Amino acid sequence: MRRLILCLILPLFLAACGAQSVWAPDDVVRKAAVHTGNPPSVTLFTVIGKSTGAGGHSALMIDGSQRVIFDPAGTWNHPWVPERNDVDYGITERMYKFYIDYHARETWNVLEQRVPVTPAQAEALIRRVERNGAVNKMFCARDTSGVLRDVPGFELIPHTFSPIKLSEAFGKLPGVVSKLHEDNDPDDNSGVIMVEIEKVRHGETPFNRK
Repeated sequence: MRRLILCLILPLFLAACGAQSVWAPDDVVRKAAVHTGNPPSVTLFTVIGKSTGAGGHSALMIDGSQRVIFDPAGTWNHPWVPERNDVDYGITERMYKFYIDYHARETWNVLEQRVPVTPAQAEALIRRVERNGAVNKMFCARDTSGVLRDVPGFELIPHTFSPIKLSEAFGKLPGVVSKLHEDNDPDDNSGVIMVEIEKVRHGETPFNRK
């Protein structure tokens, strides 16, 4: 009987852990591409509990021929930001700030750590996150660290499930610049999201964005 119960429960458990595949059309992704003109860089975002110091999420922003965010198993989204399996395109300054504001709230801080990279490293990272595929819940740090380790220059990053361990290792890279974002927005993010919805309702488009 125990084996029968396990056989019935296991498929449900695996389905619940399955990553959701999202695939924006080619023309939408192409039109959304943003080239900032900034020097190439990679930024690690770590969401950290204010009271516990525990890591809640890891994500990467890569600024190369275009700027993208790899948001593994993330919940952030915007109508102007097309997604392909946890890779978000169209990351303008406004979307970059919105991403941080979405995560920084009364119970969470966001640690931003940025390091300069070569154009080749930036492109290798973009290609690597595009190949990664959708990520299962709770696997954000594992896949983020795996992406980094596969690119020359980041081989010493540990393969870890811990956002904090990943952040600590990333913080030891040469040239890293760190910034802590704090906010007192409600935990449900209702205010942040409503501001963006109102902007869209009042006629703002991806073409007049900043």
